[in-house]
Amino acid sequence: MKFLFDFFPVALFFLVYKFFGDLPAAWVEAANQFPLMALNQSNPKDAILMATLVIILATILQNVAYFAMHRRFERMHLITLGILLVFGTLTLFLKDPLFIKWKVSIINWAFALAFIGSLFVGNRKPLAERMMSHAIQAPAATWKQVNTLWAIFFAFIGVLNLVIAYFFSENVWVNFKLFGVLGLTLVFVVIQALYLQKYADEPAE
Repeated sequence: MKFLFDFFPVALFFLVYKFFGDLPAAWVEAANQFPLMALNQSNPKDAILMATLVIILATILQNVAYFAMHRRFERMHLITLGILLVFGTLTLFLKDPLFIKWKVSIINWAFALAFIGSLFVGNRKPLAERMMSHAIQAPAATWKQVNTLWAIFFAFIGVLNLVIAYFFSENVWVNFKLFGVLGLTLVFVVIQALYLQKYADEPAE
């Protein structure tokens, strides 16, 4: 459920982009009340601008909803929102979708740095261990391996995103943003779960 909660702003971005021309005119008029917005449904290039506005609003709502449910903010959500506000605003202000495309890479690289940095700050316990040790008791060396794999995965997604953004059409990139990133993440999580399964019932060393 949390996984879907984390991805719902991306899903909204996808839907608004794909069905921009079919959205109720009142929705587009409402969007045009925001600063920097001057959307025209007859212009396909405005689809990504509308989608960018929607993902910004959805991510703000995501943070508010999470706080209402848990009385605290999720650090990952806040990092995502901060980067999105910068690159999303640049996209809307300059009418250049390249900034929102770069946002995906910047966020993934930030997560990669967070996993690597966890080995050198605080109690130096790998971030992967902090996130999953409540469910699995694995040796310290294994957690470091898993932590490194997460960092490599996020770094890879960041690079792959730029390849798609620069060498493929905007439509292909939008599909990748939802299905590509989500699909690769699910595959990686399954592989990781299979790797850690043998430690599920073993005491930590």
